[in-house]
Amino acid sequence: MKVPLLDLKLQYQAHKNELDEAIIKVAESQYFILGPEVNKMETAFCDYLKCNYATGVSSGTDALLLALMVIGIQPGDEVIVPTYSFFATAGVVSRLNAVPVFVDIDKTTYNIDPNKIKEKITDKTKAIIPVHLYGQSCEMDEIVSIAKEHKLKIIEDAAQA
Repeated sequence: MKVPLLDLKLQYQAHKNELDEAIIKVAESQYFILGPEVNKMETAFCDYLKCNYATGVSSGTDALLLALMVIGIQPGDEVIVPTYSFFATAGVVSRLNAVPVFVDIDKTTYNIDPNKIKEKITDKTKAIIPVHLYGQSCEMDEIVSIAKEHKLKIIEDAAQA
C-alpha cells in the first residue's frame, strides 16, 4: 500500500470553493500586486499578530531581503545563518554585500545550534537568522538571550517550518 506523504489534491478539495472564488476574484480584478485582497490579508495579519504593520511579499526570499534592509544591514556586515537551510538564507545576505557567517546545526533538530553561535560573533556581526525547520522551532529563548547580550537583531525564518 502506498501512503502519500502529502496529498495536495485532498487539501485542495477541502477548500476548493473558497480557493476558486478567491482566485477568480483576483484574476478578474487584475490586481495581482498591491491590490485590495493583499491589503485585506495584511490587515488581517496585523489584527492576528496585534501589530501595526505587515507587508505581503511574493516569497520567503523577498521577505528575508526586505527584513535585512529594514534593520539596516550594510556591505561588510556579518549575519549569522545556519549551515543547513534553503540557499536563500545566505543568498539574501550576500545580495546586500554583507557576509553570511555559517553556524552548525543541532544534529537532532537540524536547526541552528545556539551553543555554537557565540563563537562566531565578531564586532561586525549585526544579526542572526534562525531558520525553523520541519515543524520544530529553534531554541529561541537561548538565541534571544545571545542576541540581547551582543545587541544583535533577529530575523526568524519560518518559511520551511
